[in-house]
Amino acid sequence: MKILLIEDEVYIAKPVEQALKRNNYSVDLAFDGEHGLDCGLTDVYDIIILDIMLPKMNGLNVLRELRKNDIQIPVLLLTAKKQTTDKINGLDSGADDYLVKPFDTDELLARLRALGRRKSQINLDGILKFGNIELNPHTLFLTCGDKNNKLTLKESQLLELLIQRKNMITPKELIIEKLWGYETDTEVSHVEYHVSLLRKKLMAMNTFVSIITVRGSGYTLKDSECDK
Repeated sequence: MKILLIEDEVYIAKPVEQALKRNNYSVDLAFDGEHGLDCGLTDVYDIIILDIMLPKMNGLNVLRELRKNDIQIPVLLLTAKKQTTDKINGLDSGADDYLVKPFDTDELLARLRALGRRKSQINLDGILKFGNIELNPHTLFLTCGDKNNKLTLKESQLLELLIQRKNMITPKELIIEKLWGYETDTEVSHVEYHVSLLRKKLMAMNTFVSIITVRGSGYTLKDSECDK
C-alpha cells in the first residue's frame, strides 16, 4: 500500500515515515501544501496523511482541491488543534478521518488499516482475496489452500494492486507510479522482472490464479477455475 505523507515538521514526518516502512507501507513525503497537492493529483496513492497547518497552502485547501479534481483517495487529517470546529471543517472538506497531535503510532497504523479496508473493500482481517489465493499485505504472506509463501514487499504491492484492479488491465506505467512513485527513474524492465518472479511463486502454489499479459496494454489477473 502506497502512502503520501504531507507534513512540514521534519521531526514528525521522518519518524512516521520510518514506522510506516517498518510495517511494509511505501511512503512518499511532501513538506508543503503545494508540493503535496501536486503529488496527490497524480492519484497514485492509496491513502494520504495530511497535516492541516502547512506552508504555501494549508491542508484544508489541499483537501478541497483534491476533491474538486475528483481525487477520492482516503485522507487522514493530522492536526494540533483540538477544537470541534477544526474537526468538522476537515470532515466537511472531504476528509475520511482525523488524528490529533501528538498521536500514538499504533493508533495511526490502526486508522490506516481501517481506511485501507474501506478503500479496498477487503475483510476485517485485512486479507485480499482473488480466486483461491489470499494475500495479507501486512505480513506479506500469500496463501493458497494449505500452502504459504512469503512475498517480497514489491511482489506483495504488485499483487495487491492487481487484485484491487481485478476487473481492469493495469498498465506498466501505473505499476511504476504505484510501487516506486511518480518521480522515479525505474524502467519497465523492473516491472517485468517482478511480474516474472510473482508468476513463478503463483505457479509453485498450484493456484488457478495467473497473471495475464495484455500485449501493448499491461497485466490483468485471471482465475482459470472460473473458465471451467
